[in-house]
Amino acid sequence: MTAALAPPTWVALLEAHERRADALTAGHRARRATGERHAIDDFLYDYYGTRPSVLRRWHPGVGVSLAPGPDGSAPHRQWRWYATAADGAVSFDVAAFLVDRAESVRFIHRLLSAIASRPAFTGCFGLHEWAMVYRQREHRHQLPLRLGQEGTDAVVDSHQIRCTHFDAYRFFTPDAVGLNRLRPTRESQVELDQPGCLHASMDCHKWATKLGPAVPGDLALDCFELARDIRLLDMQASPYDFSSYGQPAVAIETPEGKAEYAARQREFAQRAGQLRARLIGVCAALLEQAAPSTRVGA
Repeated sequence: MTAALAPPTWVALLEAHERRADALTAGHRARRATGERHAIDDFLYDYYGTRPSVLRRWHPGVGVSLAPGPDGSAPHRQWRWYATAADGAVSFDVAAFLVDRAESVRFIHRLLSAIASRPAFTGCFGLHEWAMVYRQREHRHQLPLRLGQEGTDAVVDSHQIRCTHFDAYRFFTPDAVGLNRLRPTRESQVELDQPGCLHASMDCHKWATKLGPAVPGDLALDCFELARDIRLLDMQASPYDFSSYGQPAVAIETPEGKAEYAARQREFAQRAGQLRARLIGVCAALLEQAAPSTRVGA
């Protein structure tokens, strides 16, 4: 069943979305114009491939049509994976999307459902970032280490590393790989990813992006904003000195730092859990309309 939005309603939603997206990406766009780099925020655009112009596009989501206004059909009529009805109403074309993305939708649904089924582990203390510079003199950020190389290595040596996320583990230095209690792989991602992991929570943005116009605009921006907020903690708790960015360290090598990290980690896990549930719902709505071979559980 499709819900129809009248022009005044969807135009207001579209304009509000554009304003919010512009505010979220303003700093990045200004820096890009001058070639300035940002060791915290650039990750969202470089690693995730986020494009402000794509983030700015408002989508109504599955099962919502946009009624035509005085000037004709909604601009979505010219966008990929949209269909225009005889009366000029425009809606997301689930069938066309699934022709291209059914396999991805099934994987995302399976992964997010698996993560949601597990308890959050909050005892990693962000040591994945420390393992990425362990016993290595060259680092990806041109920033000093708070404790120096020897002090950083000593923190790694004195802690147990339990990283569950492959896309963090794969950046460990050669000497750090063997220190991790687990051996995450791409193939074991569904079995290992868990809701306490900062990177698994940031990845809500990745999955929302891959689901594209199936994701309502507010959910897409909520996922991006969550990733931005988590990225800050990820770097504050890292071995790098971010004082030049005006950011205080979360010194996870101390009891106080561990307590702060775990508390914020739990807050992010709760936020991510709510967004993850909505993304699972998007996947389910898509797969309910799929051919039998691509439905949930098929």
